[in-house]
Amino acid sequence: MIRNLGSQDFGTVYSVVNEAAVVFKGHISEDCWKEPYMSREELKEEINAGVQFYGYSLDGVVVAVMGIQPVGDMTLIRHAYTLSKYQHRGIGAELLNHLLGLAETFNVLVGTWTDAAWAIKFYQDHGFQLQTRTQTNNLLHKYWHISERQVETSVVLKLQRVTR
Repeated sequence: MIRNLGSQDFGTVYSVVNEAAVVFKGHISEDCWKEPYMSREELKEEINAGVQFYGYSLDGVVVAVMGIQPVGDMTLIRHAYTLSKYQHRGIGAELLNHLLGLAETFNVLVGTWTDAAWAIKFYQDHGFQLQTRTQTNNLLHKYWHISERQVETSVVLKLQRVTR
């Protein structure tokens, strides 16, 4: 079951993000990895910036989270994480499709780490197109508030939908 996550779910979102993010350890640049991967303050800042999280529950337990954020003329898919033991079961795809149904723009962007080949493939399998380095840099500067180091080590994928 997919549901909108509210302020009462803050701890759940925090836990899922940080447990699931361990998949990046050893794959992304060492200077970009930290523990916890996302601090409580960072999560609060993301929510305050307009990221709305949705969760996928199994037997009443949230096992995956994914955020959606309208930014100007774009919709961003943000912070997509599935608990390790529930990965590769189609849960991320269900969440992504749900959020794409909520998107109010024709263009949807997602950013991820350059070295997260599995994440890039996941989005490509769902119709997202990998952007060039120049396009990525421009999009990251325009729609995200991240460090220059993260810009250097990230990619952006774009889904251009025909209809809404």
